[in-house]
Amino acid sequence: MTLARGREIWLLVATFLIAAAGLIYELIAATLSSYLLGDSVRQFSIVIGLFLSAMGLGAWMSRYFDNAFRAFVWVQILLGICGGFMAPVLFFTYAWSGDVAVPLYTLLGLAGVFSGMEIPLIARVLENTGAAKFRFENVLSVDYIGALVASLAFPFFVIPHLGLMAASLAFGALNLAVAGFSIWLFRSHLNIGQLAAWVVAFAVTLVALFHADRMVTLTEAELFEDDVIFSEATPYQQITVTRFRDRTRLFLDYSIQFDSMDEHRYHEPLVHPAMGMAPRRNQVLVLGGGDGMALREVLRHRDVEAVTLVDLDPRVTQIFSTQPHLAALNSHAFADPRVTVVNQDAWQFVEDTTQIFDVVILDLPDPKSLALSRLYSRQFYGLLVERLSGQGVLVTQAGSPLFARDAFWSVVKTLRTTRNPQSPGDGLHVLPYHTYVPSFGAWGFVLATPQPLRPRSLRLPDGLGYLTPEVWTAAQTFGADTGPVDVAANSLQTHRLLEYYLAGWSEWFD
Repeated sequence: MTLARGREIWLLVATFLIAAAGLIYELIAATLSSYLLGDSVRQFSIVIGLFLSAMGLGAWMSRYFDNAFRAFVWVQILLGICGGFMAPVLFFTYAWSGDVAVPLYTLLGLAGVFSGMEIPLIARVLENTGAAKFRFENVLSVDYIGALVASLAFPFFVIPHLGLMAASLAFGALNLAVAGFSIWLFRSHLNIGQLAAWVVAFAVTLVALFHADRMVTLTEAELFEDDVIFSEATPYQQITVTRFRDRTRLFLDYSIQFDSMDEHRYHEPLVHPAMGMAPRRNQVLVLGGGDGMALREVLRHRDVEAVTLVDLDPRVTQIFSTQPHLAALNSHAFADPRVTVVNQDAWQFVEDTTQIFDVVILDLPDPKSLALSRLYSRQFYGLLVERLSGQGVLVTQAGSPLFARDAFWSVVKTLRTTRNPQSPGDGLHVLPYHTYVPSFGAWGFVLATPQPLRPRSLRLPDGLGYLTPEVWTAAQTFGADTGPVDVAANSLQTHRLLEYYLAGWSEWFD
């Protein structure tokens, strides 16, 4: 093999590697922005738009570099630093200041500019090396293949096995490795300054990669008040469990899901009104609730014959069923022989199943993205009602009627206008109610049935820590600042709920 042919092959391999690295930086930025800034739809749109426009700027700027060999190596060094340290910089900035937007978009823009310069520079290097039958479309094809491989690897390998911090540094090291091999291969075109810069950058990146776990521990110590006893990135979310003395908290994507000190004030109102008002409770479906807390409350009712719990992330149900401390929080509910766990998308499960349930409990995350908003839509509720028995009861958590008032009443209207299979042309019969959870503030729920709700005393199991008949009666009364408002129902076409949710929380906390 001639030297020219070897250089040509290497540059095509380098194109594949840097394309993969560039897309990984973009995905890391988008994931971190949705974690730390919220509103995944908006953040992914901003990240993609900014990165692509920056790439266009970089491609245009590449024409001003006379020496393509040196420019390509410098771009790899700078991209390795900028992209490699993106996650560490953003995590540390957020942990210590709480503000991450400026460094995020700055680093993303720089990574985009450097990524945009790569392909034009590689094409010029290939031409300058006399590559036989050089065709620019070959470079683009390899570039697209690299991006495809990275997009598939990110959720299934990169995040589960590396995490965001180590992934950022690992792909930064990859860019620097490309720079290092190129320095050796094109050494006659380069200078000692580039070699020195590369040695320092590569050494610092490898040291940081070696200490990635320690850096994660340091940032988590600042992000969370209590000791982190479990932290893991899955293909679906970031799971963090903290503990202080006997107090345990679960965070998903850095948002609190429960605090063991007051979670009963959420789970008892979620579960027992629906269970108490249902004439039959033989077959129960729980959507979400992978921590098993709602499941624990369902199993207090001795006449329950079977419970199906559907949660997307198998890691959540696994740790809350196998880790002794966490399993104790749900009273080892997953070990009950009446329980069946299905790790599947809730919509897909409801579409596929033919089973009929007496009670359906939706313990789903807040509708802060399109993927979650669809699970609060008329279309999804319509599917659920088809799986509900004739006198069945459905209940969903519906967010805060105080902090996101429009969103709460949008859920109410969505259920009220969902088609009723037992009364064509009519909607479901609904009962909104609310409670106070110190970890969340004012929090609301909506109960719905195909049949009109008949007044009856609420049957509650023994041993509850919060809910009483008197509390239940008071929960159905709303104040002037939390009561009904005229809002639109949520559908797959409009996703008005997402708009209401983001606007409400932003008004209070941004």
